Amino acid sequence: MDSIITQIKSLAQDADEASRRKILDGLRDLALSLETPQDTMQRISYLHLQPALVRVGLDLNIFKILAESDHPLTSDDLAVQTNAAPNLLSRVLRYLASVGTIKETGDNEFTDNNITRSLSDEGIASAIYHNVNIIAPPIFALPNFLAENKYQDITSSVNTPLQKAFNTDQPAFVWAQTQPELILHFNKFMEAEQRGMRRWFDVFPIEEKSRNLNPDQALFVDVGGNIGHQSVALKARLPEIQNDIIVEDLEIVLASAIPCEGVKTIAFDFFQPQVVKGARFYYFRSIMHDWDDEKALIILKNTISALGPDSSILIDDMVLPNSGVHWHATQVDMTMMSSLASLERTTEQWHTLMEKAGLKIVGIHTYSARYNSILECVPV
Repeated sequence: MDSIITQIKSLAQDADEASRRKILDGLRDLALSLETPQDTMQRISYLHLQPALVRVGLDLNIFKILAESDHPLTSDDLAVQTNAAPNLLSRVLRYLASVGTIKETGDNEFTDNNITRSLSDEGIASAIYHNVNIIAPPIFALPNFLAENKYQDITSSVNTPLQKAFNTDQPAFVWAQTQPELILHFNKFMEAEQRGMRRWFDVFPIEEKSRNLNPDQALFVDVGGNIGHQSVALKARLPEIQNDIIVEDLEIVLASAIPCEGVKTIAFDFFQPQVVKGARFYYFRSIMHDWDDEKALIILKNTISALGPDSSILIDDMVLPNSGVHWHATQVDMTMMSSLASLERTTEQWHTLMEKAGLKIVGIHTYSARYNSILECVPV
C-alpha cells in the first residue's frame, strides 16, 4: 500500500492541471467504490459539519496561527492565543485534524499541512465565509422548498430557497447589497477563484482580433464587470492599446473598482439599453449563469442594439457537456438554482439561447478543466 501511495504522489508531483485532476477524480471514484452502506451513511450524514467547523477555525484564526508557527502548538497554546475555552477548543481541533484541515502531532498538539496553509489565505477564507453564510442556508432550505412546490422548476428570482432561508422578498442581488460584509467576502472569493487559472485571452485570439480599430472605437466593454479584475488583466495583456477598456456595473459596485490607468468605469444597469455603441467586444463574465433564459435574452437584446459592423459579444461562462459533468460544475449549478433561479448551461442550451436572441455562436474556446469557456457570438 505504501508503495502505491508513493507512486501516486510521484505521478501527481509532475502532472499538469488536467492530469492532477484526473488523479484526484480517480482516487475519489476508487474510495466511493470501496464504501460499505455504513461508510456511505457516515460520509453523507455529516458532510455539513466540515464547512461549519472550518468557519469556526477561521473565526478563531487557528489556520493562520498554525501556518505561521515554526513548531507544533498545543491546544493550551492555542487557547491562550484565541481566548477560547480550552476544552471546547481541544474538541474543535480534534475534529479539524480528523478531516485533514490541520495535522495532529501528539496528545493535544497540532501543526499545519497544505490544507491549513490554503485556509490561511484570505481569498480562500472568504470563499468559506461566502459559502457557509450565503450559499448553505438556501441549500438546506432546498428540500422543503421543492416539496412545497411539488418539484417544479424554480423559475422566479423572488421565489427561491434563498428567500425562504433569509426571510426576504427581495431577489438575491438586491438583498446582497444590504450585506456589505458579505459582498467583501464575495469579491475576495472571486479573486481567489481566478488565481492560477488560465485567462480567457490565453485561448481567444485577442491580439489578432484587436487590430484595425477606429481611434474612437472602444475595444472592450466589461458588462457587469464587478470591480474590474478582467479589464485590468486585459490592459496588462495589451498595454499598447489606446482604445477604451470599460468596466460597467452599478454605481455601488464601481465604488470599489480597481484603479488602473487605461481602464474606465461607467455606471450601468445591463437591463437597460447599452450606452457604449459600436465597441469591438462586449464581454460578460459569469453574468448569464445568474439569470434564466427570459432575463438573459433581455440582457443580450439590450447589447445587440449597440453592436457595430465588427462587434462581437463574448460570453465567459461554463459550457457543460451533455453527460458526465464534473461535480465541481454540478454543485455550482445547484447553487445557481437555489439562490438565483438560474443555471449552468450545456452546449445545446447555449445554442438555443443564442438562437432566441438572434445570435449565432461562431466559436467556443474552452480554457479550463472546469468548462470555463468563451462563446464568441455575432448577429445572425
